[in-house]
Amino acid sequence: MLRLVYGTRHPPGPQRLNERKAMAMKSLLCAATTAAFLALGIPCQARPGHDLDSPLPMLSAAKANLNLNTSQQLQWDNAAAQAKAAHAAMRANFEQVGAALQTELGKAEPDLASVSALADNLRQQNEALRKSARDAWLALYATFTPDQKAVVRDTLKTGIERMQAHRGMRGAPAQN
Repeated sequence: MLRLVYGTRHPPGPQRLNERKAMAMKSLLCAATTAAFLALGIPCQARPGHDLDSPLPMLSAAKANLNLNTSQQLQWDNAAAQAKAAHAAMRANFEQVGAALQTELGKAEPDLASVSALADNLRQQNEALRKSARDAWLALYATFTPDQKAVVRDTLKTGIERMQAHRGMRGAPAQN
């Protein structure tokens, strides 16, 4: 019977039981933290600013092909600076929520409602930052000629296809 329960004929010693308890507590803490993040609506793998609202990563490579005039170049620089500032602010906001959550989890009775309220407030701020950066890019795009818009279209299509191919490779089953 002992072999069925413990995998051996002898019950585990006190050290082995303490190791199992520690592992169980770590698992429980990990599950509780994950549940708290999910309950608060905090994305666990957030990457603020990395979406199609900020085309800087994709368009930087094609910038030379756009042949920007002086006014467009100034708008490009302003939009890029605004996008980078928004990204930094969103990153800081995300870290602020994480720090608040860790502080609360250190208490005997964490106040998850206060962390949730902070997360909601910062999410609204992040949304305003995101929209402002997006609007700067759209204002620049509105000044483009049809040829420049074709370069943007082709660059975005290529980037999206590359991302989809990358996602497909990660989710594809292993070939034997």
